[in-house]
Amino acid sequence: MAITAAMVKELREMTGAGMMDCKKALGETDGNMDEAVKYLREKGISKAEKKATRIAAEGLCSAVVDGKNAAVVEVNSETDFVAKNDTFKEYVDQVAAQALATTASNMDEFMAEAWKADSSKSVKDALTDKIAVIGENLKIRRFEKVEAKDGFVVSYIHGGGRIAVLLSMKGEENDATKEAAMNVAMQIAAMSPKYVSQADVDQDYLKSEEDIIREQIANDPAEAAKPDKVKEGMIKGRISKLMKEVCLLDQVYVKAEDGKQSVSKYLDSVGGISIEKFVRFETGEGLEKKEEDFAAEVAAQLG
Repeated sequence: MAITAAMVKELREMTGAGMMDCKKALGETDGNMDEAVKYLREKGISKAEKKATRIAAEGLCSAVVDGKNAAVVEVNSETDFVAKNDTFKEYVDQVAAQALATTASNMDEFMAEAWKADSSKSVKDALTDKIAVIGENLKIRRFEKVEAKDGFVVSYIHGGGRIAVLLSMKGEENDATKEAAMNVAMQIAAMSPKYVSQADVDQDYLKSEEDIIREQIANDPAEAAKPDKVKEGMIKGRISKLMKEVCLLDQVYVKAEDGKQSVSKYLDSVGGISIEKFVRFETGEGLEKKEEDFAAEVAAQLG
């Protein structure tokens, strides 16, 4: 497969690696972008994993809580200007209310159901109308519902809708437990965990990370020369460090006075509550941002 300059540029933006390293990675993986990212990580060239899912689209996330039920949505727009528009904000809140009431299990079903704010239209029809009013392409990207059967739900919105978090807790809701839950919701927004605990970690994800670490060791002459027992210990240690980053309960609680207390220990100090589930939406997560070239656009129109 021919490796283009645009492909090299995209991989550089995703990983922060050098141009020649990106070109080589794409050549070694026949232009497969995901495999090229993995290749660079294995070689120790790219350590900025989070850059691979950099925020690349505009819009807003919104969450709504009604008793023990809650919903969170993401609606995308083309520009940040529209995302700050009151008409768009109101529409996103309506989509969140729709998600709270929906019985849909996927986006196709969601788009086909009657629009809560005007039952004569479908969700898709209402979206089309809003696109006509705002004058910009919009997309309802995703939604998720949360129910707290034996506890309560809290929501947290960060950055005016850039990040939305729902957190379902098991246990009695009172001033102390609700404050603790809000603190943990802010932790989720700031630290972006993947799982609640190590028991929830996807085994395919774990194996993939172990394989990457093995390749990193194999590609480091000093580490590759160490005895197998030592290398296995290194792998175990790095996985343990990773778990403290991706598992919420193992993360260092960001408001800990000693800088060491884990989220798990913090909740133990509050008592009476435990985490059931969390959902974290970040606007544009994993999407590629549209690049505007106004000079080229004007030239094309004049030509």
